[in-house]
Amino acid sequence: MTDFAATAEVLTAILAKADEMLSSAERAVEARAHGDAASRAYYAVFHALSAVLATRGLSYSSHSQTLGAFNREFVKTGAFAPETSRQLQRLFEDRQIADYDWKRHVDQDTARRDVADAAALVAGCKRFIREQPGSST
Repeated sequence: MTDFAATAEVLTAILAKADEMLSSAERAVEARAHGDAASRAYYAVFHALSAVLATRGLSYSSHSQTLGAFNREFVKTGAFAPETSRQLQRLFEDRQIADYDWKRHVDQDTARRDVADAAALVAGCKRFIREQPGSST
């Protein structure tokens, strides 16, 4: 874990990365690049979660640490709905299949669901950050 100050500039930059990945996921699903769509959807969410964690001065070097910390700090405390954990796990697993599994593939329905879930999660993370006291993002 790395502690750092989450300035408005830092949060804006992290959320811009989330938006970039989400846009890429949307383009990929339309291009029928289902694996790419799932991978980009996951990364959009990963960056949005990183921004939320940054509001508490938290940053992690691995995906599992980031997901675990988000679940511990924000899902278990009720700041995000319990089903968020299941969505995050599924997005992570779909990304693993898309990026590393040559035996299985992400189908169109899965890719579309991943992109829709990513859009909702990124929006939820942005809303959470905007609602924080002193937020200027």
